[in-house]
Amino acid sequence: MSGIIRLHQGDITKITVDAIVNAANSTLLGGGGVDGAIHRAAGVRLLGECITFGGCATGDAVITGGYKLPAKHVIHTVGPIWRGGNKDEDNLLASCYQRSLSIAESHQLTSIAFPAISTGIYSFPAARAANIALREMKKFLTKSVHIKLIIPVLFDQKSYDLYWELLGGDELEII
Repeated sequence: MSGIIRLHQGDITKITVDAIVNAANSTLLGGGGVDGAIHRAAGVRLLGECITFGGCATGDAVITGGYKLPAKHVIHTVGPIWRGGNKDEDNLLASCYQRSLSIAESHQLTSIAFPAISTGIYSFPAARAANIALREMKKFLTKSVHIKLIIPVLFDQKSYDLYWELLGGDELEII
């Protein structure tokens, strides 16, 4: 039961892993940012599969095929909108990571890539979100049977540098 957290700066739609995580809205029908990019890259069949779920609650997640993406699957999770920190945002964000990782584990996936959930248009403070994300990733790797690689994919240099600093300037191996 061990694994590695390895940072990557770039486009999550280009990552070859078992699953990428989509920071989706509650309709699961695509949108802006990461959500829109994933839907565009995966193709129209992704939308067709997402329609069958009838939406997803904040903090929850569902899995679909990856279609035209290099990833085999997409795990869609709905992050919380930042409302000042008094509306259970921290727990809801933690749940996004927990549910996504649990779904990956139950499908016996070995690698998963995450964007910085809720830090874009949902305005979750980046440092607070990064701390929650890394805490949940580390905790999960200590008990995971299948997942061996978690890749936080950070779109910009500022986000990458934040995660790099929180990881102590290196990839983190959990043993």
